Amino acid sequence: MSETRGSTPEQMRATIESISTPDVIDSPFGVLKFFDGVPLPESLDTLYDGLDLLRGIDVFLNCVPGASLVAFRAGLRSLGIGGYAIGFSDPRADSRGIALTPNTETTYGTTFLDLKAWGPTVIEAPPRSMCVIDDFWFRYVADMGIPGPDQGAGGKYLFVPPGYTGDLPDGYFTYHSATYTDWVVLRALGGVPELQRTRIYPLSEASDPPVNEWIDFAQTPFNTVHANDVSFFYEVDELVQEEPVTALDPERAGQLAAIGIVHGKPFAPDDRLRAVLDKAARVGAGLSRAIAFTPRDEETVLYGSWRNLFVGGSYEFLRDGARLLDARTRFHYIATVITPAMAHAVAGAGSAYTYTVHDANGDILDGARTYRLHVDAEPPAKNFWAVDIYDTQTRSLLQVPDTLWPAVASNSGDLVANDDGSWDLYFGPQAPTGKESNWVQTVPGKSWFPLFRLYGPLDPWFDQTWKLNEFEPI
Repeated sequence: MSETRGSTPEQMRATIESISTPDVIDSPFGVLKFFDGVPLPESLDTLYDGLDLLRGIDVFLNCVPGASLVAFRAGLRSLGIGGYAIGFSDPRADSRGIALTPNTETTYGTTFLDLKAWGPTVIEAPPRSMCVIDDFWFRYVADMGIPGPDQGAGGKYLFVPPGYTGDLPDGYFTYHSATYTDWVVLRALGGVPELQRTRIYPLSEASDPPVNEWIDFAQTPFNTVHANDVSFFYEVDELVQEEPVTALDPERAGQLAAIGIVHGKPFAPDDRLRAVLDKAARVGAGLSRAIAFTPRDEETVLYGSWRNLFVGGSYEFLRDGARLLDARTRFHYIATVITPAMAHAVAGAGSAYTYTVHDANGDILDGARTYRLHVDAEPPAKNFWAVDIYDTQTRSLLQVPDTLWPAVASNSGDLVANDDGSWDLYFGPQAPTGKESNWVQTVPGKSWFPLFRLYGPLDPWFDQTWKLNEFEPI
């Protein structure tokens, strides 16, 4: 009995068809023409413009974390914050500054380390603090304070620049950073007095460290949010030029190189490429907004319209060995600070978050309408809970006429509970009569979105025996 080897003529014809390119392709970039698989000259510009557009969109989606911190540093520098000067908000953050989803319940302290200028750098973390260090590509470096190795007692931390080979002293919690620039976020349970016990200085001056200056940025207009046009790529180039090539993975470095952003070389796109990259940034921003406001990953669904900020349980956005690209873009497009504690909320400690952009009918929240959010009795928060609202364009606290703090919080002393211990909260351009204490103002003509935070979330939050209700249009 003979055996058939290889492919039949019919199989070979099908194979050749599947590996060939037709002479005309109708693409999103326009009609593409070929002669027997070879691009015709009149299609080459369309093809390469399309390739550059795709590369630019990839760079936007994958480099939002880095651009975010470049913009944040620029905003702090405009206030004189950096070096020995540390910024803080007294008593809390407000809507004057443009910054990604800060809460209005916390006193923040922040600055950037320059390990290239200072070499190994010391941070003396205050007691009862919750502080985080992220590198310039927005990757986690260390926790300090309660979630860190000093466990809230306070301690001395040493941050070492990439490639450093000198001797390092004992007596510090020591961390090696992949980048020269690191972002410092400071919070202290004791408020401003304890926050200002923080000290930051070069290790070389540890025997007699200079005094830090504290700059209050509360109620000050400034911007820390990255661009959504061609300027985005110049923000990323600033980072690439400052940091060693070892600071970035080869895949993202390759995407950047494909559009002309290479360490040690000037980024100088011609008019054609600038126009393509401007379109790439705008399309990338549109895609980021889809990913952020209407994510399609099933794990983002908490219940109803409410969404989880983290998916996969990994602060590195990993699941089964794969990088969750949309999850990374989504988080960094609307939020800041990376720490394992955010990805793994623990009952009774830290905080839990959820957000939505839709009402009970599935419609986008509209600043011209009034909504009621009914919060059931016994919210599962060991400390307190709060609702802050944000501008969907800037992802920053919504700027409204009547207050700098568009929020309500259970520990404010102002909220009025119902007889059964529940709360009715109102969101709209004008307060319903008699509901002023439980109302947050919105702006006609603008959308907005809330973040519901529980500080010290308890088991009923995690097992969902207590759930949030939807925003009901009135």
